[in-house]
Amino acid sequence: MALRFVAPLLRSALSGVRWGGTAAPTNGGSPLPRGGPHCLPPFPPLISASFTSSCAPTPKVFDREIVNEMGALGLLGPTIQGYGCAGTTSVGYGLVTRELERVDSSYRSVLSVQSSLVMHPILAFGTPAQRERFLPALARGEMLGCFGLTEPNHGSDPGSMETRARYDRATKSYRLRGTKTWITNAPVAELCVVWAVCEEDQQIRGFLLERGMAGLSTPKIEGKFSLRASATGMIVMDDVEVPEENVLPSARGLGGPFSCLTHARYGIAWGALGAAEACLETARQYTLDRKQFGVPLARNQLVQKKLADMVTEIALGLHACLRLGRLKDEGRWGPR
Repeated sequence: MALRFVAPLLRSALSGVRWGGTAAPTNGGSPLPRGGPHCLPPFPPLISASFTSSCAPTPKVFDREIVNEMGALGLLGPTIQGYGCAGTTSVGYGLVTRELERVDSSYRSVLSVQSSLVMHPILAFGTPAQRERFLPALARGEMLGCFGLTEPNHGSDPGSMETRARYDRATKSYRLRGTKTWITNAPVAELCVVWAVCEEDQQIRGFLLERGMAGLSTPKIEGKFSLRASATGMIVMDDVEVPEENVLPSARGLGGPFSCLTHARYGIAWGALGAAEACLETARQYTLDRKQFGVPLARNQLVQKKLADMVTEIALGLHACLRLGRLKDEGRWGPR
């Protein structure tokens, strides 16, 4: 079943108040208990099946059409109000990433980058004109974005960023030079959110680079062992001219990119639990099917303990994500 066939159903679910956790709860096969306020809100099983049928068959190749179908479903930037986005809750977004990563971490990565690392900074730090220009196309999946922060020499140390932006007063534009690496979506993205140090004030600023700009290239990184359906590459900038209207005016310093990473990690946490649940289901079924000495492996107490430990850890993680999502929706999720 193609994702497009269930678009009306998911849009309805995404926009419903029951995704905030107020509906009659059901565990939907999760390790969380049935009943009570601590259960996960329901996720439409038809949508889960659509993820499996659409994303699972292509585990080694990035399929651009799936991004378009995500947009048709309302999955891209789903917590944003307006601009053609679904406007769901943070809990609803978490459930989407959980279900998607059950099938393939690659497409959850695509979803997280588009929603939290591209659409979020444009919404949070961009101008009204930038939001109107980019967000609707990003929400529909017609435009795919990437997030350029990591550099070859400073993977976990963005404070040592080498990418530089020099302001040209004659053309009222910035000239960007530098390289970003291990960038999800870079080889196929039409829009790059790039962070660079401005030479005039040594402040880190955000820039919106569009494919086709002179001096911009995005070579693909080949030979990955995992996440092969996610296109990963570099952003190489050789004196790329970026007009003033493509600068994110409200982002200065590391607070801008760090806030994007915080939003992305929220969805990643849900997604990791979806992957863990898929591993649990696979392991459980194997121990039921595999027989040794005439009995299934699941009959052994040591195997049972290991499965029980998996269920326990997943349940704890889901409780934490659910609580965090509700705090996020209430505006109380910041670090203390």
